[in-house]
Amino acid sequence: MERKIKNVYAQSEYYCFGCSPHNPIGLHLEFIENDDYIQTLWFPSLYYEGYPGNVHGGILATLLDETAAWTMYIKARCAGVTSRMNLRYRKGLPTRLSEVIIRGKVKEMNRNLCYITTEVIDKEGVVYVEAEVVYFTFSHEKSVNEAFYPADYNSFFEE
Repeated sequence: MERKIKNVYAQSEYYCFGCSPHNPIGLHLEFIENDDYIQTLWFPSLYYEGYPGNVHGGILATLLDETAAWTMYIKARCAGVTSRMNLRYRKGLPTRLSEVIIRGKVKEMNRNLCYITTEVIDKEGVVYVEAEVVYFTFSHEKSVNEAFYPADYNSFFEE
């Protein structure tokens, strides 16, 4: 089942580099839920170049971390913060590639830790970067009261 996720945080004063539609230099990521995965499409460009012809590793790490966050929001149904992130760069991601898929999946929940696997792949399934991201999760009450998480989970989804 695939469904579009609404960015409930996208208020006028919200400038997240990863997902805000208001940040003029941001990545403007939009997410969908696709069965066990949360995923987004992203279009590399020369603006994100590190080593000539390749997307900067820090941008790739940001893409994976942002996707992991949205995976936590939807699949673990809470907010939290990145505790640690272990990346493996498999091959350089060309800046001229037309599009890539970044996707995340909850691997395990252990008390207040959410273990998420993420990857950047092309449309043929070639993996460029993968990571295990661990989030320290908040209770539902703290998520709503302190981390701007919506009280109604269904507000994440388009009608």
